[in-house]
Amino acid sequence: MPSQGEIVLIPVPFSDLSSNRRRPVIVISNDRYNSTMADMVVVAMTSNPVLTPYSFVITSADLVRGTLNKPGRGRVDKIYTLLQASVVKSFGQVNTATMDRIRQILADLCRP
Repeated sequence: MPSQGEIVLIPVPFSDLSSNRRRPVIVISNDRYNSTMADMVVVAMTSNPVLTPYSFVITSADLVRGTLNKPGRGRVDKIYTLLQASVVKSFGQVNTATMDRIRQILADLCRP
């Protein structure tokens, strides 16, 4: 079972649902949800350097466990619900400050 804040590799569908590609994502659903449901809620990670109001850079310095091959960008506006059984591998776990940043950006995204 993936835990909240874990960066995992998973097949993510394209926006048009025509196909999927393995991509890293950050688990945002809490551990209670993850332990009782088959799904998990995640936000995307990308290597695209384009800054959006709902993205931010994540480096290995932002992890409490594991490493990243190169810096990535968390995309809080790309939210998916995916099967936990689809996880291919784990890259590590983001720190509390990074999870707090995700929560803040998500709150801003949902604000009228």
